[in-house]
Amino acid sequence: MTSTAVQARSIIAGAEGDIADVAAATTAAAEAFVSYRATTPEQRAAFLEAIADEIESDRDAIVEAAVAESSLPQGRIAGEVGRTTGQLRMFAAVVRRGDHLGVRIDPALPDRAPLPRADIRQRQIPLGPVAVFGASNFPLAFSTAGGDTASALAAGCPVVVKGHPAHPRTGNLVARAIGRAVAAHDLHAGTFSFLLAADPRRGVELGQDLVQDPRIKAVGFTGSRGGGLALVATAAARPEPIPVYAEMSSINPVVVLPGALAEGDVAALATAYVGSLTLGAGQFCTNPGLIFLPTGDAGDAFLAVTGAAVAETIGQPMLTPGIAEAYATGTATLRGTDGVRVVASGSEGGEHAPAPMVTEAPVTMLVQEDSAVASEVFGASGVVVRYDSVEELLPHLASLEGQLTATVHYAPADADAARALLPVLEDRVGRILFNGWPTGVEVGHAMVHGGPFPATSDSRTTSVGSLAIERFQRPVCYQDLPAELLPEAVRDDNPWGLARRVDGVLEDRA
Repeated sequence: MTSTAVQARSIIAGAEGDIADVAAATTAAAEAFVSYRATTPEQRAAFLEAIADEIESDRDAIVEAAVAESSLPQGRIAGEVGRTTGQLRMFAAVVRRGDHLGVRIDPALPDRAPLPRADIRQRQIPLGPVAVFGASNFPLAFSTAGGDTASALAAGCPVVVKGHPAHPRTGNLVARAIGRAVAAHDLHAGTFSFLLAADPRRGVELGQDLVQDPRIKAVGFTGSRGGGLALVATAAARPEPIPVYAEMSSINPVVVLPGALAEGDVAALATAYVGSLTLGAGQFCTNPGLIFLPTGDAGDAFLAVTGAAVAETIGQPMLTPGIAEAYATGTATLRGTDGVRVVASGSEGGEHAPAPMVTEAPVTMLVQEDSAVASEVFGASGVVVRYDSVEELLPHLASLEGQLTATVHYAPADADAARALLPVLEDRVGRILFNGWPTGVEVGHAMVHGGPFPATSDSRTTSVGSLAIERFQRPVCYQDLPAELLPEAVRDDNPWGLARRVDGVLEDRA
């Protein structure tokens, strides 16, 4: 397959209606990399802030388009605009602070015995052009100007976005806003490009072409396991393999400990669970798809309230007909699996708005090969598993695939059980919550939105939060370079005022 196999509508630096192919966008990105990587922290930070400003200037049009294309409510989309601009500004602050450069300086020790030490300095540099794949369920925060784009641009990498066919107008509007910021800051036009297959059915081919292109040096992806693994395979098969940071699938187990039921409000806890399960038609990667519930009267009461609440729900429109069809297939599989009992099902809300559903299954079904109980059903479908003791539960938790999150509902009487749970959960997930619900990811410096495979393709990374910038960098060491040739970040006079580790000791900023 050649890079010209798929024709696409392309926006390069915001020009409307340009016709270009993958090669045109990646060539422009490679040319832009030379100058964009050399921008100062202040220049790059100001550019990120300008993108946020431009998106906000088009807020009304963007919200209108995203609501029409996604069927998500206006309040949700408006909040997503704020999250998108907020993370752009967060990365601007990260760039100005400069910690992501990880500067280390080991000064020369010419008189050290038995051997002298050379002058050795290290910093992180950007990888090169990054391909970003827009997500279906977040038309803004995980798409054209989302976290992958923001963190890659913050690292100094030009970005080529493959827009999602579920929200093409939204993607175009955001791409134009980014393009205006590119032009206003006199950056190379290839700093940002937006590609959308002229025929949506050819989108997969366009994406494969993009990842195969030798000018692309890394990939950010949020979507299905099948789609993510296909890109991982393509990237690994290149003459020069590249990293793919794919966030793919998760059922986000919730463990309700006995004390949480004995000492808490069982009805309120069950109602909150149904609210989290059905939020946004269940179309969150952190949706609580599996809940572990103690056997006994308190657990029975929780399940009764859950069933009553689910029975009153009405399905919400899903993002695309394909997603609704996949949900129908997944829930039908659960219904048809021996040993699985339907606790309750809500009502359909119209076309592509299937009914929420909660089922119950024995804990032993988790370890069955290709278990439907432990498989993700993207949408408002939850499986309840009853357990007799934490000791019984631990090996079943350890058998789960990697997940984005795990949640524990806890009371002080559960302290010993919680201590036993924590190391098992740490091995399985990227984020552990207590007495909350996993939907709703905070964008900040301590957040981890990642986890062991297959939640992500690289468990060492996060796609949300300031640490996400590290995916698009690599370390370079400079030994005995003449002072006049040293990059600014590692010069003795520290012109950028960075916090640096000198001879192993973290120094204050200049």
